Amino acid sequence: MPIGVIVNVIAVIVGGLLGGVLGRHLSVDFKTKLSMIFGACAMTMGISSICLMQNMPAVIFSIVFGTAFGLAIHLGDRINAGGRLMQKTISRFVKVDMNGMSEKEFTDELVTVIVLFCASGTGIYGTIVSGMNGDHSILLSKSILDLPTALIFACTLGAVVAFIAVPQFIIFMLLFLLAGLIYPLTTPEMINDFKACGGVLLLATGFRMIRVKMFPVADMIPAMIIVMPVSWFWMTYVLPLVS
Repeated sequence: MPIGVIVNVIAVIVGGLLGGVLGRHLSVDFKTKLSMIFGACAMTMGISSICLMQNMPAVIFSIVFGTAFGLAIHLGDRINAGGRLMQKTISRFVKVDMNGMSEKEFTDELVTVIVLFCASGTGIYGTIVSGMNGDHSILLSKSILDLPTALIFACTLGAVVAFIAVPQFIIFMLLFLLAGLIYPLTTPEMINDFKACGGVLLLATGFRMIRVKMFPVADMIPAMIIVMPVSWFWMTYVLPLVS
């Protein structure tokens, strides 16, 4: 039973809906500054995950190669298009208030949130563990953080944040079902490199949130897919040659 996945999805829905209601009563300046604080928090979580890194060359190679692949297939553009489609679909049922942002700014912010909720190392790893041995503690802890995070973002983006729970549920459920095949093939070192890779994405996401640099976070997602195989290859074949 995917209890952790369900609770995490509910947390995003509840936070998104509450933020959509409360956001109307908060000033633009308040919401902007609060978003910057959560950007700093995302960067903090990213740094803490990066500190778990076991094989730096493997992680860096995965990020560079994975991002290059994402850029080559225009993954970011596809996700942006999906974000715009989501925005237009939801606007038919729920009034979307852009709070003075341009459509591009709104979409960029929405994509940042989609990556934060759907592609974080903690969420993916927690889902795999949950599917493998029924330990939901990681996802339950993540849910406690995701609820206020969704609430804060929804204060700026509106109730559209709650609908991010849909792709999140699909991705996490697929990982939950595939966990029995993935987890037995991993080692603690591979898991730590995976978390470190997710930390880099969180760090880049934080820079986007505070509007310092708009890193192509969506294009970086393939790095999360290849980092564990690359980490395994590095430890199995490369390290014995150089040590």
